[in-house]
Amino acid sequence: MYNEPYPRLSRLPGQSFFLLGVRGVGKSTWARRNLADAHRIDLLDEARYQDYLVDPSLFAAELRAVPPGGWVVVDEIQRLPNLLNEVHRFIEERRLRFALLGSSARKLKAAGVNLLAGRALRRTMHPLTPAELGRDFDLEAALRSGTIPLVCTAEDRRAALESYVQLYLREEIRAEALVRNLAGFARFLPVAALCHGATVNVSGLARDCGVARTTVQGYLDILEDTLLAYRLPAYEAKLRVRERQHPKLYWIDPGLVRATKRLFGPPAPEERGALLEGWVLHLLRAHGEGTDLYEAIHYWSPHSAARTEVDYLLRRGRELLAIEVKSQSRYHTGLLRGLRAVAEVVGMTRRVLLYGGRRSFRTEDGIDVWTFEDLHRTLAEEALWP
Repeated sequence: MYNEPYPRLSRLPGQSFFLLGVRGVGKSTWARRNLADAHRIDLLDEARYQDYLVDPSLFAAELRAVPPGGWVVVDEIQRLPNLLNEVHRFIEERRLRFALLGSSARKLKAAGVNLLAGRALRRTMHPLTPAELGRDFDLEAALRSGTIPLVCTAEDRRAALESYVQLYLREEIRAEALVRNLAGFARFLPVAALCHGATVNVSGLARDCGVARTTVQGYLDILEDTLLAYRLPAYEAKLRVRERQHPKLYWIDPGLVRATKRLFGPPAPEERGALLEGWVLHLLRAHGEGTDLYEAIHYWSPHSAARTEVDYLLRRGRELLAIEVKSQSRYHTGLLRGLRAVAEVVGMTRRVLLYGGRRSFRTEDGIDVWTFEDLHRTLAEEALWP
């Protein structure tokens, strides 16, 4: 079991909540630290799982022993989503508060999360960030093997990553019976990894994997529902040009996307652009969890200028903040093309270029040029917006 030495960004809500995240991200360890006195129910305990599977009333009987208003931690809730009916009842009748931990939203979506609407928040635990790692953070190591705690604290990170990918296929996909054709899904994963940071072309993916288009669409849903990847929507505004509708696909961790492609050495120059883009998205999502950092996040690329785009457009109320990510270590004005084009969007309050150099400054037309260290510090200080 991973004994997490790092403080996490996640804060304990005052009401019941779902805490979702991929395996090994630290959910159980966080719950033990923050809810040390809670009643714990671990559905990975096979004997307990089988008991509840045969007789769900045993779950209710156990909850009756918890004092009114007390906390209950249920780990791996997606294994028995029908228990959410009892969770709902005990929230209402006994005012119990639940921390419902899970590594997949797929079965929960189909079997009862809506029953808890308004009664349980949804939170996601992300891989470690520089603010959490502190002095242990190293960008090159993060891009090479990621920051999932189970992996980045392992003695042999390559072996840990290889095992993790197999664990995902075995425990999340086969055990949960999410696909009928596991071999087809196994072929799909490395192809999907090649699409990290790219717009999703479902037809092209289907051709490359040798499966039907509808099958690939289902595979993409599984990637997102099991929290392994995220589809970033295009920004849509009432402009004179129509915005691109296809989402971009980003995996949640650089190490996972590289391991799926069986890449374990230092990232090649052609990898760095997409890896850095994905890393920045990870930071924005992790720091935005449960905060007012932004209300929505998109990418921007008008149809009329296929080569012009901005990686991230954050919206907060009527304000917009644009972020462009470049791996180059030398600054030149060509890096600003997308940020200068997006200036016409109504509500733009800040434009930021992130690049691999060491010098920070502001251009004459008001674009902030930052290093990646500037971004880490600004997010930690909650000072991203002007």
